[in-house]
Amino acid sequence: MYRFIILFLFVCSMAFSQNTSLTATVTGIKNNTGKLTVEVYNSKGKFLKSVFKTTSSTIKSNSAIVVFSDLPKSEYTVMVYHDENNNGKLDKNFIGMPKEAVACSNNAKGFMGPPKYEDAKFSLVADSKITIKMNDKL
Repeated sequence: MYRFIILFLFVCSMAFSQNTSLTATVTGIKNNTGKLTVEVYNSKGKFLKSVFKTTSSTIKSNSAIVVFSDLPKSEYTVMVYHDENNNGKLDKNFIGMPKEAVACSNNAKGFMGPPKYEDAKFSLVADSKITIKMNDKL
């Protein structure tokens, strides 16, 4: 009986779960060298400063797909970069501009700097898929 109650509670909690998954497909990657790093941000104040979730993926046929599961329903932005030299970080020049290809959700582009949070944000209210096209710089 105890196991049945535990199982029932687990099934009920899954049925009323407030979490979703996000599948990000990244296209237009220059080559298959290195890896693609995908960073998820969950607030305007943390955008490009403090990553909420991150993962890396191999690149095949100049594209990559990553899945983030168990994300709370909320507003997010995604930033991706092609870690071409596979050193685990986004390389930047002496003034802080990316030396490796980067892109953001909604294919948001910045002018003389990164894109605005408002241009890159999206609401995640159900399991969703997004596609991001790589740029040469952020």
